[in-house]
Amino acid sequence: MTRETEPMSLAGSPLGDTRHVCAFFHSDEEEYGVLLPFIKQGIESGHKAIHVLNPTQRADHMARLGAAGIDVAASEASGQLDLRSNVDTYLHQGRFDADRMVSLFEELATREPGAAFPSSRIVCRMDWAAVGRPFVDDVIEFESRVNDVWRRHDDVVICTYHVGQFGGDAVIDIMRTHPMVIVGGILQRNPFFVPPEAFLPEFRERRRKEARRSAAGV
Repeated sequence: MTRETEPMSLAGSPLGDTRHVCAFFHSDEEEYGVLLPFIKQGIESGHKAIHVLNPTQRADHMARLGAAGIDVAASEASGQLDLRSNVDTYLHQGRFDADRMVSLFEELATREPGAAFPSSRIVCRMDWAAVGRPFVDDVIEFESRVNDVWRRHDDVVICTYHVGQFGGDAVIDIMRTHPMVIVGGILQRNPFFVPPEAFLPEFRERRRKEARRSAAGV
């Protein structure tokens, strides 16, 4: 894996080799206040911007990018800015398939020599996942598995969660699957992170026990 020499910062702190980030926010205003400088820096540095948004968020998102000084029309026309619906991206044909999503992110991260954009800054809004704990658990497993992709690529991936939409247990598990975290607008190395080779066996066993208790009516 190679790393660019140009300094990269996020939430006011240098961002090193560990680039899979979970970011917890309480509002859109807090989220954009933290992420817009990072997004603009990426556009100006020639990086590809992939933003996976709520379906109803596109117009507001484009307006906020424009207000920050980003030429949205030109960036989209050149292919540098790629706006996608989070529902269409994660719920292909109405279902979440972790294997398909790992393959998709591998495709997004892999570039041929001489590609137009040397790396990507990917921001994924995760509101779509807040529909119930069993579904959230599938997403948590995926968030852990996809670390194997980001270990091998230079891209930055920020998964944004609005904390009021997720239960406390889910928030803890989400944190355990990301090596970097933004809380209170501050980026830091996540002391709760557990590598997938340790996290997944423990998490899957916990899910099996919970399923057996539920089947038994306990």
